Amino acid sequence: MRKGVKLMLCIMAACGLLCSCHKGEPKETVSLKLWGPEGNQELLREMSDEFCENYKDQAEIDIHIGVEDENDFKGDYLKNVEGSADVFSFVDDQLYELVSHKSLLPITFGTDKVISESGGEDSPAVQSAMCEGQLYACPKTASNGYFLYYNSEYFSEKDIKSFDQILKVAEKAGKKVYMDWSSGWYIYSFFGGAGFELKLNSDRVTNQCNWNKKSGKYAGTDVAEAMLRISSSEAFFSGNNDEFREGVEKGEIIAGVSGTWNVDIVSKTYGNHYAAAKLPTYTILGDQVQMASFSGYKLMGVNATTKHPEWAQKLAIWLTNEQNQKRFYEGTGEGPANIKAAQSQSVQKSPALKALLDQRQYSIVQNVGGNFWDASTAFGMIMVSGNKDNLALQDVLDDLVEETEAPLKEN
Repeated sequence: MRKGVKLMLCIMAACGLLCSCHKGEPKETVSLKLWGPEGNQELLREMSDEFCENYKDQAEIDIHIGVEDENDFKGDYLKNVEGSADVFSFVDDQLYELVSHKSLLPITFGTDKVISESGGEDSPAVQSAMCEGQLYACPKTASNGYFLYYNSEYFSEKDIKSFDQILKVAEKAGKKVYMDWSSGWYIYSFFGGAGFELKLNSDRVTNQCNWNKKSGKYAGTDVAEAMLRISSSEAFFSGNNDEFREGVEKGEIIAGVSGTWNVDIVSKTYGNHYAAAKLPTYTILGDQVQMASFSGYKLMGVNATTKHPEWAQKLAIWLTNEQNQKRFYEGTGEGPANIKAAQSQSVQKSPALKALLDQRQYSIVQNVGGNFWDASTAFGMIMVSGNKDNLALQDVLDDLVEETEAPLKEN
């Protein structure tokens, strides 16, 4: 019995010695650089200070914050990866090039949580941050998409469900309905909604496109004819973003397909009649087909050369957690990628963000090679003109697909 007690006392003494040694160990010193857009600087400082406070028992953390525009991020970053920030915000269409340069650190810390809170592996938000099955960034915002703005003085909630009905109401009122057909970003709505495909090849540069297919439920020419019926309406108007804003201000445009970047002018002009909804259906071979859309996200990434990979990942995850995505929305108006944050009462009160969220189930991440854009513009202009030269639609679509799938020309 005494031997047992003596052994137990020895074990307790050893344990106490080990614990006291652990407590006396110096904390890790961590220095991180964080980049974000100018409009986010105050928020990033607050969030970073809270991050340091939260982990103060584990490390002495120092975070230096710098200004870097998200849209221009890739060019500046790739000039000097090792001298750049450890953690940074960027737009999702830059992901593949950053991965190809091996300049992004895969997110391996807390990956399952990031994926589940962003809607699951198949969600557009998560897909925007993945490459070949690996998560390379944390989804931050989900505002880069499009939906329908409308003036409820003219339209009922039933009216805005169908493009045909929207045009009828506008025709009767002598007003216009806007959608930019000079951009393939919007033209995709018709083909994507009807089940056609446009996607990158494995080289992440060239495209696959079947918009000229002749078989299946719908042929490509069926979609083109549906678009021509829309453009034949005296109420339809295609133009650039400035023309949309001008038309809204003048009271000429009472409905239009656009994104959150125009919420200021639309809400101010329409006033109490300002409203928004997911995209409507359009008519193809007598069927009502839901219009699809491209979606876009802003992401928080980690430098592949960071000296503190685990802490950098922790910071990226912290900055994009549910609470902080709500704060980004409240501070900048950008919609959350986190599904719980997106369902919050404050976000749901925004007509534009509510419409964007309702459209999300009909959207895909924009992963398209460069040749698509000029080819789709040429096609769109033919549709806007009503095919005034009476071109064979199959030939027009064949040209579109050929140019879209062509190898990129070397500069």
